[in-house]
Amino acid sequence: MTRATGTTGETVTPGAGGVTGTATDATGATGAAGGSGAAGATTTPALAVRGLTVRYRDVLALDGVDLVVEAGRLTGLVGTNGSGKSTLLKAVMGIVRPDAGSIAVLGHDGVQARRRALLGYVPQAEDVDWTFPLSVRDVVAQGRYGRLGPLRRLRATDRAAVDSALERVGLTELADRQIGRLSGGQRKRAFVARCLAQEARVLLLDEPFAGVDVSSQAAITALLRDLVAGGVSALVSTHDLAGLPALADDAVLLHRRVLVRGAPEVVLQPENLALAFGGAR
Repeated sequence: MTRATGTTGETVTPGAGGVTGTATDATGATGAAGGSGAAGATTTPALAVRGLTVRYRDVLALDGVDLVVEAGRLTGLVGTNGSGKSTLLKAVMGIVRPDAGSIAVLGHDGVQARRRALLGYVPQAEDVDWTFPLSVRDVVAQGRYGRLGPLRRLRATDRAAVDSALERVGLTELADRQIGRLSGGQRKRAFVARCLAQEARVLLLDEPFAGVDVSSQAAITALLRDLVAGGVSALVSTHDLAGLPALADDAVLLHRRVLVRGAPEVVLQPENLALAFGGAR
């Protein structure tokens, strides 16, 4: 599948309180911050975050973040450690409560989207208790819980969805293995399978390539590209800048606020990376 890539990006101009509300692309034209797509477009974004601010007591983790993930596209989220990538994903999932701002998923607010099982989440490895006595199949079956009745018993359709998800990620032969006994790449694929069993339409992945080898990273990237080709949308945080063009349709550089957004090749230009990795504050 050939992916369209842009040639320009937007550099967001921060004001004293965060984003000023305008963004400049590489040609010098200006537009509304957080806007995406051509004027008059009516497609509902997969994810629209507006003015999102999160504080941990005295620490400002996110400062008026505006971010849009278009439907049927994969957006890569990059930035330094502590830039707010995980906080952004957790705020969308409802794990962290924002101090200000709004979140919409396929036109639904965050609470409705989670109730409708529209969001699938792959957490960082350190957020999971790998010693818990669950098999790979048990983890994947968690994706069906929102569809079960009050007795929480898997029906034939649920078991079929779990089996299909396991096959899709290549873990059928390991389905009965305790989840912590998998390799790093296999663990990440198991959580992607949970999202597939859930039939989530928007995926959030927090550092899916951390602690995995090159072949596992390639397999996960190919899987995500295949899912997006099938109509799923995704927001993926990653430290792997070299692999970003092969992974993502669009990219966002974050440092508590959105610094640059656009095609991966544009976001990765040295002058743009310097805004965050050069110590932007």
